Amino acid sequence: MELRPCKRGAGQSRSPPESLSRPAAMGKVPGWPLALLAGAGLFLCTLGWSRAEITCGACRAPLQPGRLPHVWTGRGGGGDGEAAAGKGTPAAAPRRQAQPEPSASPCPAGGPAAPRAGPAASSSSSPPARRGEAGIPPGAAPRSRLRRSGAGRRRARGVPAVEREQQSREPAAAAAAAAGSPEPPPLGKATRFGLEELKLHSTTFALTGDSAHNQAMVHWSGHNSSVILILTKLYDYNLGSITESSLWRSTDYGTTYEKLNDKVGLKTILSYLYVCPTNKRKIMLLTDPEIESSLLISSDEGASYQKYRLNFYIQSLLFHPKQEDWILAYSQDQKLYSSVEFGRRWQLLQEGVAPNRFYWSVMGSSREPDLVHLEAKTVDGHAQYITCRMQNCTEATRSKPFPGYIDPDSLIVQDDYVFVQLTSGGRPHYYVSYRRNTFAQMKLPKYSLPKDMHVISTDENQVFAAVQEWNQNDTYNLYISDTRGVYFTLALENVKSSRGLEGNVMIDLYEVAGIKGMFLANKKIDNQVKTFITYNKGRDWRLLQAPDTDLRGNPVHCLLPYCSLHLHLKVSENPYTSGNIASRDTAPSIIVASGNIGTELSDNDISMFVSSDAGNTWRQIFEEEYSVLYLDQGGVLVAMKHTSLPIRHLWLSFDEGRSWSKYSFTSIPLFVDGVLGEPGEETLIMTVFGHFSHRSEWQLVKVDYKSIFDRRCAEEDYRPWQLHSQGEACIMGAKRIYRKRKSEKKCMQGKYAGAMASEPCVCTEADFDCDYGYERHSNGQCLPAFWYNPSSLSKDCSFGQSYLNSTGYRKVVSNNCTDGVREQYTAKPQQCPGKAPRGLRIVTSDGKLTAEQGHNVTLVVQLEEGDVQRMIIQVDFGDGIAVSYANLSSTQDGIKHVYQNVGIFRVTVQVENSLGLDSAVLYLHVTCPLEHVHLSLPFVTTKNKEVNATAVLWPNQAGTLTYIWWFGNNTEPLVTLEGSITFTFSVEGMNTITVQVSAGNTILQDTKTIAVYERFQSLRLSFSPNLDEYNPDIPEWRRDISRVIKRALVEATSISSKHILVAVLPGLPTSAELFILPYQGATGENKRTAEDLEQISETLIHKLNQNLVQFVLKPGVRVLVHAAHLTAAPLVDLTPSHSGSAMLMLLSVVFVGLAIFVIYKFKRKIPGINVYAQMQNEKDQEMVSPVSQRESMPNVPQSELMSPEQLVDEKLDTRPIGSISIAAEMQSTKEIPTYVHV
Repeated sequence: MELRPCKRGAGQSRSPPESLSRPAAMGKVPGWPLALLAGAGLFLCTLGWSRAEITCGACRAPLQPGRLPHVWTGRGGGGDGEAAAGKGTPAAAPRRQAQPEPSASPCPAGGPAAPRAGPAASSSSSPPARRGEAGIPPGAAPRSRLRRSGAGRRRARGVPAVEREQQSREPAAAAAAAAGSPEPPPLGKATRFGLEELKLHSTTFALTGDSAHNQAMVHWSGHNSSVILILTKLYDYNLGSITESSLWRSTDYGTTYEKLNDKVGLKTILSYLYVCPTNKRKIMLLTDPEIESSLLISSDEGASYQKYRLNFYIQSLLFHPKQEDWILAYSQDQKLYSSVEFGRRWQLLQEGVAPNRFYWSVMGSSREPDLVHLEAKTVDGHAQYITCRMQNCTEATRSKPFPGYIDPDSLIVQDDYVFVQLTSGGRPHYYVSYRRNTFAQMKLPKYSLPKDMHVISTDENQVFAAVQEWNQNDTYNLYISDTRGVYFTLALENVKSSRGLEGNVMIDLYEVAGIKGMFLANKKIDNQVKTFITYNKGRDWRLLQAPDTDLRGNPVHCLLPYCSLHLHLKVSENPYTSGNIASRDTAPSIIVASGNIGTELSDNDISMFVSSDAGNTWRQIFEEEYSVLYLDQGGVLVAMKHTSLPIRHLWLSFDEGRSWSKYSFTSIPLFVDGVLGEPGEETLIMTVFGHFSHRSEWQLVKVDYKSIFDRRCAEEDYRPWQLHSQGEACIMGAKRIYRKRKSEKKCMQGKYAGAMASEPCVCTEADFDCDYGYERHSNGQCLPAFWYNPSSLSKDCSFGQSYLNSTGYRKVVSNNCTDGVREQYTAKPQQCPGKAPRGLRIVTSDGKLTAEQGHNVTLVVQLEEGDVQRMIIQVDFGDGIAVSYANLSSTQDGIKHVYQNVGIFRVTVQVENSLGLDSAVLYLHVTCPLEHVHLSLPFVTTKNKEVNATAVLWPNQAGTLTYIWWFGNNTEPLVTLEGSITFTFSVEGMNTITVQVSAGNTILQDTKTIAVYERFQSLRLSFSPNLDEYNPDIPEWRRDISRVIKRALVEATSISSKHILVAVLPGLPTSAELFILPYQGATGENKRTAEDLEQISETLIHKLNQNLVQFVLKPGVRVLVHAAHLTAAPLVDLTPSHSGSAMLMLLSVVFVGLAIFVIYKFKRKIPGINVYAQMQNEKDQEMVSPVSQRESMPNVPQSELMSPEQLVDEKLDTRPIGSISIAAEMQSTKEIPTYVHV
């Protein structure tokens, strides 16, 4: 599992090791990715057919925390970035690698190791920048990388048949286009598309001498700067390295360029270009490590450079979000270096750092700007989360915020949250720290049982996560958290997922830019994928209404919910390029995407659609694949066709896609490699990168769109527009009105002003989601899930304090509504009730049952409920030493103790307050580790009847085994060499049995509870088949369902719950055993007779046969309970006189008893019998405190048992028990038996 942040915003940056663009791996469809440079307002399009590689210099590396995941999902363009949307663009998703992907530098354009990716590489896989430890600061410098390896060899899907035929004659087609053959207008669009060809003002510059170069990295400072830097490279795929490079600089917005090879060294080969995110005048160039390891630094926006040698090879860089000269550098040998002089001097910070697992502190969450968060390996190979100062990271100054080890490659520091993963018992457990406070375990619904988990975003103090549950394969469920990121509730089920060519996970979820809480998702329903939209962060979802008419004006007959509009939501693998869908912060109402109309999402008949009212209505704008870019804050849309042929035209729309005008941007058709837009507010200058032929030089066409405007917009050129959802004006608790340019006005907008007005709404039920542990039912109410106990929230508070008692609802985070039902739905403070101690446990800090002799073992006391401030804790370590504490808070850090001797020690803890007491026992093995043990025995048995208990092991061939049996509170164990034991109980009641199995240096245990009665009956139950779909077949689920079934039986029959026990059995199909018990109350009234039990059985069977016993598992899932067959009625002989069979059995028992007596008398003469009969009266060392035996101690045949001392003497000759090296794991499952003896 991996956590991969994917958010754009202000923050840090680092270069990705695999940032080299790889067209061959960009998905099924060659597309036109647009580099979306959020911080710098730069847009860059890469046209898939051209094989040219464009990389923005500000591209961040994808944050790929290995085990604790974060998934790549789409998000609309932020900041000043421009994006193109087109079906053919590659899908983006985080690569699932062991190597993490922290946010990349707005400065770097890719890690130095990128060129090693080879010819199969795809465009930079850096996710969007994140605020805080993993993001791009405002104004981050944009750069881009271009790559080409032959023009016109890739074509986009959806190209008309005539063009597909032309592709086989590409040279001829190119020549025809060059000769001036006109581009045909889109078919059937005469009324919407102007046929008149207009001309844009443009200039062309050729990068002479670089015709062989197949990569380019581009940086355009923007923001009143006219400087553009371009680094072109020749990457040799056979050698796997860069063999040539050229550095170009323009000071006139790209009209002309100067070659700077002589200023950096004619023989110097450059590999990467970096720009400081907080000072765009500071440039850093990295040389190819194959030749030399050096940095070239410029402080005058690339006009001059100083060269500095390095004694290590840089793999990635991380710039500080505020301090312009502070940098972290990660070397190829896993060492982390720091510099406070912008790379002029370096200091070793830490060795053994996990790749991309290092972060600067977030300014809002930490008061120490020089603090570094990192994941480092210990000498024994474990991973730890540590923090230290960038200039002083010694063992004495390091801090370890998370106690103990974490899973490798699982540290994520993102915004106000820190995530780690820790796997135990074969299940991953996720922990989160909010605002650097103590870590808490993330709480998903009890039976989600995640196989894979990805954090989608941490915007607005909330965690949005995608979880693949135990019963899912190609879908994920979306969960949303509370502010602390601890409690998660379900937002949407079965969201479609897929895998990229390199195994990276892609979730079909897209966050619309500019509108808080708005998402699009593709959900799988009955093997059909449909697109849904939400305006309130997943509280409500609906299908998309298809357009009323098609492109030609013909009516579209598409009726919800049977037919709707479906969109492709994949974004480019490069965070600064777009995919199938695009939106923008400065144009919050406009969404452009590719998709289809019908019953489900399809890869056929793809068209382009636009919405100018934030997803409420849609219009078809093209019948083929086009890439659409935003200009002038969304006031102008630019469309370029996907084609493998050279082009010289584009289409412009000034009325949000209602009509289009044709413009030429060059006189000679150009194979387009990409488009680079001007950073800043207006974005009216762009550079088109391309080439005229396969072997021609780079051609840079500067297009100035300012000439198409005759004036700037005035106030009267705008109209108000209110955001709404199908007429509902209150979105996320507020009414928001935006300013839009009138469609008939053709003026330049300039700076974006945001919403004109925002007014809070009165709170309604729609502003609240279900709280943790609650589920929304068909009537709209949030009711507790079957596994959730609402009173559990008060268990951690003390008498006199208060806690928040949930109403079952919680307000959607970032919702701004006021008054109304807010008071009714908000959790209420409630006084903590005084409670006696209950649910006491004592465990070791690592959850094991072993400790090493002479070393500290930390014991942790856990209490489910009770007044923790007013109680006395007494702990007896079992070795003659005992301690006491005044309150439970004194033991929060654990109780440390050192055992000087080896053996099995009975550690007891007792907690007492004025309302009662509770106690717990831990049998601790000081120094033997089996993978699994399961104790199989009846759940209920009759008094004085022999019962067989069997220890079932996995693996079953584990060599010589020792079985240690504990009964109730007995202090002396019974030891056997066989995995089965027979015993009887003479007293009615509940009894516990624990078996510990020792194999070599491993010990495992299992504990079961058995009920003992004189008589009882049992009935096998079966269920409707739908229960099997939700059965994960684990003990916890079976216990909870047993409780639900029992409650349903009591409600249906009115029989006292004291007479009913239900045990759900392991395996599928789901079945259960119903036990009908004779109950004797505290007042001593008579127990039920056999006739009474028979009557209860008949009542139960009657209700079951009438299908009157049923329960609701979850909303919409109702389970029926049926009777299978009666397995015992009664289980003992109840007749007044003995039968012949009973007399014969009695005589047999007498003869067997005489035989045992004879064997015992002559045991010294029978070889082998002495091993089981011999008892040692004196012990070398007392290891367990003596306690009197209970009357209900089971009668175990003495011939099958021996004391611990005898067993060890027999197995190890003269070696004492203290020499056994033990490392145990507790499995006190109290599992219901697989079968029931009756």
